[in-house]
Amino acid sequence: MTLRVLVPWQRLVDELTIPGIEPILWHINDDPEDAPPADVLVTERPSNPQLRSRVSRIKGLKHVHLLSLGYEWVLELLPKEVILTNSKGAVEDATAEHCLALIMASLRQLPLVGQQQRERQWTRTWTSSLHGSKVVLLGAGGVGSEIHLRLLPFKPAELTVFARTERLHAQGFRIHSLDRLGDFLPLADVVISALPHTQETEQLIDTQFLSAMKDGSLLVNVGRGPIVNTEALLMELQTGRLHAALDVTNPEPLPADHPLWSAPNCIITPHMAGDTQMFLDMVSQLAVEQVQALAAGEFIAELQVRA
Repeated sequence: MTLRVLVPWQRLVDELTIPGIEPILWHINDDPEDAPPADVLVTERPSNPQLRSRVSRIKGLKHVHLLSLGYEWVLELLPKEVILTNSKGAVEDATAEHCLALIMASLRQLPLVGQQQRERQWTRTWTSSLHGSKVVLLGAGGVGSEIHLRLLPFKPAELTVFARTERLHAQGFRIHSLDRLGDFLPLADVVISALPHTQETEQLIDTQFLSAMKDGSLLVNVGRGPIVNTEALLMELQTGRLHAALDVTNPEPLPADHPLWSAPNCIITPHMAGDTQMFLDMVSQLAVEQVQALAAGEFIAELQVRA
């Protein structure tokens, strides 16, 4: 029996053209027609939320493999018997690296310095730094753990990690439960969100949360946009009280006329934390291994949320 597999890139077609597998080039964003019948869908997250429903119309679908960590967008589109896997292990490093870039760009005021360069101004600017800062990190999964590792060499004065439940991380540091955040937010210089989007985390960073952050502190979001109440954040940015560095927003994509674009002290990148050549190589290799395992009657690791 031949396994029919929808893949978004020619590279994957080439690597999966082997006995027992029929790769079919189909991209959820770009193809004008719905997908043909297939056993397996390998896909990116749709850039346009209106395209997500295309997944539910694929006849004969038995397995979806996501070229990302995030999976919440596809859950309601799949019958329970469809197996779901993601690219855990391929995206965490790139996202953590981008998070550090956002932090440093904001703390060291690189957008301001870039503007001064364009205006040919030689103006020394005194900035804050990670060294000596108190940092709150929300999220202790794969991305959060990699961010934690990368923060340590910068010598923060304190680095406190929060997640849903209190426990000891495998790397040896203490994870505090989210209900203890109120004791730490007023003292934090940098607050980082690397949380997934769930019912528990939606709008977690709301008016009350933001008002508890101290004047001049920085909010970084590399998790999911709906974790932050955009209107509440916008109000804080427009007063100049807080800074923000965002790789994800709500709504997303951010409309061209949205006031967040021009908010002071705000850096926005277009959900690109994982967009590196290394990530592309790793996620492609993982997809090939997953499809080959499926053709052999196995699979690498089903998402526990679907178990």
